[in-house]
Formats: sequence, structure tokens, C-alpha cells
Amino acid sequence: MAGPDVTAECLTGYADLLADATATGRRLTRAELDSRRVLGERAAEAGIGLRAMVAAYMAETRASRPAGDGATFDAVLSAAAQALDAFAEGYERAQRQAVRQEEAARREFVDDLLYGRSDLGLLAQRAERYGLRLAHAHTVAVARGPAAYDDGDPVPRSVERALMGRFGDRSILLTTKDGRMVCIAPGHQDEILTYFAKHAYAATEGGQVAIGRAHPGPAGVVQSYEEALNALDLAARLELTEPVLRAADLLVYPVLTRDRQAMVDLVTSVLGPLRQARGGARPLLDTLTAYFDSGCVSAEAARRLSLSVRALTYRLERVRQLTGTDPADPVQRYTLQTAAIGARLLDWPAKEL
Repeated sequence: MAGPDVTAECLTGYADLLADATATGRRLTRAELDSRRVLGERAAEAGIGLRAMVAAYMAETRASRPAGDGATFDAVLSAAAQALDAFAEGYERAQRQAVRQEEAARREFVDDLLYGRSDLGLLAQRAERYGLRLAHAHTVAVARGPAAYDDGDPVPRSVERALMGRFGDRSILLTTKDGRMVCIAPGHQDEILTYFAKHAYAATEGGQVAIGRAHPGPAGVVQSYEEALNALDLAARLELTEPVLRAADLLVYPVLTRDRQAMVDLVTSVLGPLRQARGGARPLLDTLTAYFDSGCVSAEAARRLSLSVRALTYRLERVRQLTGTDPADPVQRYTLQTAAIGARLLDWPAKEL
């Protein structure tokens, strides 16, 4: 229905209502107020602005004003105010309902997209509504912070404003999932996710962002999303503190964990003897980790552990004595470093393998 027709429909009965209420001085009845609320919903659903409807109501009020004294004028204004208040209530109620429906539809789409549900053809059609062309490659970045976030929270909204202000509508979808911020962008526009990572890190006051690899098609979005989640999981297990993690830089870790039993055998056979040390395996394992993480620079490793270089050297020698493997030997170092990584992934020695 055309806009003017809907406007006229929303004014139906208003002149008669004013005339009767003014003549008797009564307040509007519940039925009359309900009818205005229904008409307010109708206007909102038709997309007519509330300001335009208020102007139409005021014009009709002026046209319907009967000649009379101040008391008559007050009665007209009182009836008009009641009618407009009910109309606006219905209008706002319809808007809130529309927002809730839109949020539900968007949430359902995001769930289907990130979990790979729904018919792919239908999913691609729905994606166009949000500016995504799933036939192309996309990359997904996931940001986590000290708190869980929803779409309406200040942090995601501030990041979204920054993105839209910098890139505009460039096929970007920013949403939240399981308390994390998720950004989906065209796979060839790495600058978008780099910018997202920068602002997400700042907005979360030191959170962490993981970026998956670019993959084509709807399934590619799922794969990139899972890569980003896995990168965050690895960061937590390996205590990686870098603010931005790229799945492409962490590909060795899935390889290491693909055969869990082989990794268990490596950790227990190579590092198991460390349990014989005074204080258990943990201090020596932490020493190895700091040594490898510092590029095998003893002074830097000692600083990270708040030890003297002499104490660090003693611990490394103790590792060599117990395991029979020298962390300072380039050939033997790889075995120890791989086992140390495996221990962190398996949470050994805190957990029995």
C-alpha cells in the first residue's frame, strides 16, 4: 500500500474521536487507545516515519478543532495527547519487535554460517543481505577479551564504528559468537582484519586476536573460523602472549597433535626422567620452555625466569644428565623442544598421560 494511503488509514476515525471526546470532556476509552496502538504498529510496519505521522495527526487536530473557549481547546489537546501517546506506543512496540526479529534472523544466519548448517544455496542468498558473497574467498578473525561480548555491547559497537569509518560497506560482517568478536572479510583484503585486530586489541584492553586463513565458499568461512578458534586455543595452552596470532604461522602445532599417542610417547620417554629431579619435572620443564622461547639465549632465558645465568646453566645441565639429551646441541635440541611443546599441549606434568 502506498505511503499516503497508509497515512490516511492511520488517521481513520481520529476526527470523530476528537469531536466526541471534546464534546463530553471525557478521556479516551481503552478500546479507542488500543485502536490507536494498532494503527501505530501499522504505520511502523509500512515504514512511515513517526515524525511524519505526528505531523499528520497535528494537522488533523487543527482541522478538527471546534470553535469555543479555552476549556474546549484544552479538551481537544487532552484527547489529541492521549491518542498520539497511544499511537507512538504502538509504533515503538512494532519497531522493537522488528529489531528483535532482525536480531534473531541475523543470529540464526551467523550460527548457520559459522557452523556450516543450512542449504549452501540458500545460505549464499541470505549472505547477500549482509554484504557477503560466499562464492568468493573469505577470512575470519576472532577476538577475545577479559569479558564475554554481545552484539549490543559497547566494545563490539566501538570496533564496528572504527571499521565502518575506515572501510565503509566493504563486504564486512562484524558479529559476536560465544562471547567473542568475529569479523568476516574478503580473503584478499588483509588490511581489514589487520585494522580489526588493532582496534579489537585496544578496545578489549589487551585481548587477543586470531586470524584464520582465506578459503573460498561457505565451507571456507567455517574452516577459517575454526582455524582462528584453534589458534586461540593453542595460545591458551602454550601461553602465547602475542596480541595477534595467524593460523598460517601455527600450522606446525596441528601436525604435532594429530597423533596424540605418538606425542604422549615422545613426552613420557624424553621428559619422563625429569620427574626424578628435586622439586619434580615442572621447574626443569619451565627452564627448557624459557630457553627455547628466548632463542636459546641463556641470558635472556635467565632473565625471564628471574635466575642467574649460572643457575640456568646448572638446570640445563641437569636436564642433560636426566634425559641424556643436550639442549645446547643443535641436533638433539629439536627432540627436546618438540617434547617440551607436546608437554604444554598435553598439560604435562600436571595431568597424567
